[in-house]
Amino acid sequence: MRLHALSVTAFGPFGGSVDVDFDRLGADGLFLLHGPTGAGKTSVLDAVAFALYGVLPGSRRENRRLLSDHAEAGVAPRVVLEATLGGRRVTLSRTPEYLRPKRRGDGVTKQNASASLVWEDGDGENLTRIDEVAREVERLLGMRVDQFFQVVMLPQGEFARFLRARTEDRGALLEQLFDTDRFSSVEQWFAERRRAGADALAGRTDALDRLAAQVATAAGVEHAVGDDVVDWATGLAEDARDRVVVEQARLAAARADHDAARIAAADAHRRADARRRGEAAQAALAVLSAGRADRERRAEELDAAGRAEAVIGRLAAYDAARRRADRAETAMTAGVDTAARTRAADVVAALSWPPSEDDAARLDAAVQDWSGEIAVLDGVAEVERHRASADRDRRTALDRVRELTETLADARARLDAVPADRLRLDAELADCIDAAAALGSAESRRAEAAAAVDARLERRRIERRLAEAVETADAARRNCDELRARWLDVRERRLDSMSAELAARLTAGEPCTVCGATEHPRPAVRREDHVDLRDEREAEARKSAAEADEVSARARVEHLRETLAALGPDDAADSAALAERLDAATAEVVRLQERAVRREAVASARAALDREADETAARITAVSAELASTHERLTALETRIAEDTARVESAIGPSASVADRRRGVEEAIDAALAVRDTRTAAAAARTAADRANADVDDAVTEAGFAGRAEAIAAARTAEARERLRADLARAEREEAAAGAALADADVAAAMADGPVDTDAVDAVDVATREALDRAVASADEAERRSRQLADLTAQLWSVADAIGPLQQRQQELEALADVVAGRGANARKMSLRSYVLAARLEEVAAAASLRFRRMSEGRFEFVHSDEAGPRGTRGGLGLDIRDDYTGVVRPAGTLSGGEAFCASLSLALGLADVVAAEAGGVTLDTMFVDEGFGTLDAESLDAVMGVLDDLRSGGRTVGIVSHVSELRDRVPSRLEVMRGRTGSTVRVHAPAI
Repeated sequence: MRLHALSVTAFGPFGGSVDVDFDRLGADGLFLLHGPTGAGKTSVLDAVAFALYGVLPGSRRENRRLLSDHAEAGVAPRVVLEATLGGRRVTLSRTPEYLRPKRRGDGVTKQNASASLVWEDGDGENLTRIDEVAREVERLLGMRVDQFFQVVMLPQGEFARFLRARTEDRGALLEQLFDTDRFSSVEQWFAERRRAGADALAGRTDALDRLAAQVATAAGVEHAVGDDVVDWATGLAEDARDRVVVEQARLAAARADHDAARIAAADAHRRADARRRGEAAQAALAVLSAGRADRERRAEELDAAGRAEAVIGRLAAYDAARRRADRAETAMTAGVDTAARTRAADVVAALSWPPSEDDAARLDAAVQDWSGEIAVLDGVAEVERHRASADRDRRTALDRVRELTETLADARARLDAVPADRLRLDAELADCIDAAAALGSAESRRAEAAAAVDARLERRRIERRLAEAVETADAARRNCDELRARWLDVRERRLDSMSAELAARLTAGEPCTVCGATEHPRPAVRREDHVDLRDEREAEARKSAAEADEVSARARVEHLRETLAALGPDDAADSAALAERLDAATAEVVRLQERAVRREAVASARAALDREADETAARITAVSAELASTHERLTALETRIAEDTARVESAIGPSASVADRRRGVEEAIDAALAVRDTRTAAAAARTAADRANADVDDAVTEAGFAGRAEAIAAARTAEARERLRADLARAEREEAAAGAALADADVAAAMADGPVDTDAVDAVDVATREALDRAVASADEAERRSRQLADLTAQLWSVADAIGPLQQRQQELEALADVVAGRGANARKMSLRSYVLAARLEEVAAAASLRFRRMSEGRFEFVHSDEAGPRGTRGGLGLDIRDDYTGVVRPAGTLSGGEAFCASLSLALGLADVVAAEAGGVTLDTMFVDEGFGTLDAESLDAVMGVLDDLRSGGRTVGIVSHVSELRDRVPSRLEVMRGRTGSTVRVHAPAI
C-alpha cells in the first residue's frame, strides 16, 4: 500500500478544503506531521483511515459527528484519497453521515453516508455501494480494519497498554489481529464430537438399562443383577420356558376333570326336566276337567252370535237407507227455500208433493225461457265492454290535455326568462376575465410580503444563535484564562522543583550535569508541592485545549455576525404589520384565483343557455300540435260513449249492469234445476228405505229369532267371536298336549322314579370349570412371559454387542478433546487457539527484540513465556523484558518512560511485520507512528531514528506524528498543521523533487 494524495473538506478541525501530496512528502522516505496540540495532526490520519475503511481508529471510532464545526452552512464533508492498493491505483471518495440545514424552514435533516471507488487504470467497474467498497479495500490490502490500524497506523499509547496488559486483554487483541477462527472451529468440532459420542453411548447404555428393567418387570423379579446382565436375562428366559411345560400339564388334567363333571350334570338335569314336565301335564288335565261346563256354554254363545250376524247386517243397511232419505228431503227443502229468493219462486210454489208428472215439465219450460234471455244479454255485454274501454280512453285523454297544458306553460315561462339569465352570465364572464388579468400582480405582492416575513424570521433566528454563541465564547474565554493561570502556576512551581529533580540524579563520585563537581555536600530536597514534567504537560494540554475551544467559539460568533450582516438592514415595519400584509395579499390571491378559475365554467354555462333556449322553442311547437290532436280525439270518444249507454240501458232495465241482470237470470235457472233434482232424489231415497225395512223382518224369521230384540241381544262383535273361538281351541290343544306329555317314555320313567338332586352335580361342574379357567390363565401367562423374555433377551444381546466398540472410541475421542482444550495429557495446559496465539506472540517478540536491542544499544530484549497465568488463567501469552546489564528478566512495567516508548514502538513494528506476513506478505509502502517521542533523550532519539531509517529502506515511507521540536531539525520533509479561528489548515515543507 502506498499513499499518493489526500483531499479533506469540512472534516474534523478542517473547516475548508486542504490537500496533502504524500508523493512529495514521502520522496525522502521519512516525513514529520507536526503542529500545536489540538490543531488536527491525528485528524489527518483519521481522514486516511476513513477514506479506506469508513471508520476512525481506536476510541474515536464511535464518533459519528465528523462534519467540521468551522464549515460553512450547506458544505458537505468529504475525504478523497489516491493510493496504490494491491498493485492497482485507485481513488477513494467518502462522505460521512451528517446533519445539514433543511432547504425549507428551520431545523436540520440527516444526510446519509456515501462512498465510491474509481479504478485509475480503467480496468473494471467502478463501485458506489458502501459495502462493496469496504469488501474491495479489504481484499486489496489483505487485512481487516483492526489489523490495518495496528500495522499501518501505530497509535499513541495503544502498544504501551499492550505491553503492560493482562494475559486476557493481550489475548483479546491478538485474536483481533490473527485469524484463529479455524482453530476455534477445530476446538468446537472436537467438543461437539465428544458430546455427540457421549450422547450416543449414553443412549445405548440407557437402552441396555431400559431393556434390563423390562426383563425384570416381565419376569416379576427385582431389578438387582450382577455385572453380566445378559446371563441374568438368559437364566430368567430358561426358567420361563420350564414353567410353560409345568402349566401345560396342569391344564390337561383340569380339562379332563371338567369334561366328566359336565356330562354328569347334563344327565341329572335331563331327568329332572322330564319329571317337571309330567307333573305339569297332570296339573293341566285337572284344571281342564273342572272347566268343561263353561266351555260348552261358550260354544252355544258362539253359535247364536253366528246366526245373529245376518240380521245385524240387514239392520245396518236399513239405518243407512233411512238416513239417506232424511238427507235427501232436507236438501229438497233447502233447494225450495233458495228458489223462493229468485225469479223461480212462482214456478216452485206451484209444485206438489209427492211429485206429479207435470212438475218436471213445468220446471224445464221455465229454464228454457231464461236461457234465451241470457243469449240476448251476452250480446249487450260486448257493447258495455266497448263503452268502458272508451271511457278509460276519455280519462287518459283528459289527463294528457292537463299535462300538455302545464308543460306548454312551463316552457313559455322558461323561454321568457332566458334574456335575463344571458345578461347575468355575460356580466359574470367579464368579471372572471378581469380577475385573471389581475392575478399576476397580486401574486407578486404576496411573494414580496412572504419574503419580508421569511427575512424577519431568519434574522430573529440568527440573533438568538448569536446571543448563545457570545455567551458560550465568554464562558470559553473565562475557562481559558483560568487554565492559563493554572498552567503558569504549575510551570513556576516546576522551575522551582527543577533543582530537586537534578539532585535526584546525582551519584557520589559522578560529576554534576550542571556544575561538574564530583562532591555534592547539600543536594536539594523534593518539596511536598513538587511538580514534575508530567504535571506541567497535563496543565499545558488542558490550557491548549481551552485555547482551541475559545478560538472555535469566537470563530462561531464572527461567522454568525457576518451572516447577520449579510441579511441586510431590517424592515422598518413590525412583525404584526408584516404578517397582516402577508395575510391580506394571500387572501387577495385566493379570491382572484377562485374567480379566474370559473371562467371556463361560466362560458360553458353561457353556451348551454343558448342551446336550452333553442330546445325550449322547439318543444313549445311540438307540445301545441299534440294538444290540438288530443282535443279532437276527446270529442270523438264522448260521442261514442253516449250511443253505447242508450243501448245498454234499454236491455238491462232496472238492473245496475248487464252482468247484474245476467247473474239474476242464472240464479233462477240454477235454483229451478236444483229443485227438480232434489225432488227426484228425495222420492227415490224414501222408496229404498221402505224396501230395506222389509228385508230386516225377513232376516229375523230366517235366523230363528222371535224378534229383532232377541237377535240384537245374541249378536257379538267380530273380536268377541274370535276370542270365544280362540279360548275353545286353546283348551283343546292344552288337553291334547297334556295327554301326549304323559305318554312320553322319558316322562313316564321319571314319574316312576324319585326326585333328582341337581344342586350337587352343578356345584361339582362349577368347581371344575373354575379350576379349568385358572389353569388356562396360568398356561397363557407362562407362554406370554416366556415369549416376552426370549424377545427381550435377544435385544439385550444385540445392544451389549454394540456398546463395547463405542466405549473404546469415546475414550479415545475424550482424550483428544481434552488435549485440544488444554486439559488431560496436555502438559502446557494450553488450548489449540491459545497455542496458536502463543506461537504468533513468540514471532512478534522475536521480531520486536531485533529493534528493541538496537534502540537500547543491546541492553533490552523481549522474552516470551509459556507459563500459565495466576489462578488458572490462560498460559502462553506472557511477555517480559530481559536486561542484559543485570541478566534479570523483569516485568515491562519496570521500564522508564523513554524505555517504555522504545519497547512499545519495537513491539508495534514487530507486530506489524508478523501481521503483514500473516496477511499473505502484504507490502506496506506507507506507515505512520503517532506520538511518544517526547519521552526520549537525545541518544535514545538517535537510536529510534536509526530504526525508522531502516524502515524506509526499500522504498517505504514512514510518517512521524509528533510536536517535539528537535524532530523538525532531523526531518526535512514536514506536514505542518496550523489551527485558526476558522478551522485548521496544512502547509507542506519538503525539498523540491
